[in-house]
Amino acid sequence: MEAQITGRFPVGQRLRVLDVGMGQGTQALRLARAGHQVTGIEQDPTMISAARAAVAAEPEGIRERVRLVQGDGRDTGVHFLPGSFDVVLCHGVLMYVGDPDALLAGLARMLAPGGLLSLLVRNGDALAMRPGLSGDWAGALDAFDTVSYTNRLGLDVRADRLETLTATLAGIGAPLHAWYGVRVFTDTAADGVQAPDDLETLLAAEERAGRTDPYRRVAALLHLCGVRG
Repeated sequence: MEAQITGRFPVGQRLRVLDVGMGQGTQALRLARAGHQVTGIEQDPTMISAARAAVAAEPEGIRERVRLVQGDGRDTGVHFLPGSFDVVLCHGVLMYVGDPDALLAGLARMLAPGGLLSLLVRNGDALAMRPGLSGDWAGALDAFDTVSYTNRLGLDVRADRLETLTATLAGIGAPLHAWYGVRVFTDTAADGVQAPDDLETLLAAEERAGRTDPYRRVAALLHLCGVRG
């Protein structure tokens, strides 16, 4: 995310950031440490409690740059005025929203002109990859014709297709500016597995694949960046 921000805004500019579905606040704190003013929204009580504890452990100067709001990301218009933010993040949220169009339109309204909307979604065009690479051939066949899947938490959720989101972003006035693949080579790695000794090389390979066709098109996740006109 930092690379997209530095590529879009002047170096050193202190940005107003909204992190929707912030979870434990990992990304929000990273941006606050970089000097930005960050507001995080999270609905889950356990998650926002963890975020508050994480913020409380930071130095005062960083704590002052973070505001936490317990609420639904679909209600941004209740909490904030249109155009209040330079950057809006919505990472790992859309898969839990049955119809994301209203949510995305609301997030776009939060952006100032030229603002950046950052989405991290499950890639609906590559749902057959994980079961296929795991040898689950029946699961792979079933995945070709759906955007529904069961995640690693056992929850029934949904994925998004690049073409559909591209059209949605154009329709809400934040057309697609750039997109990347995430977890091209590492999606089938077990949760909690120890990082390899050559982690930097692995990350370099993932970063390169995430920017390069055809590899990025079969990534487990897509990172899309729209810019408010």
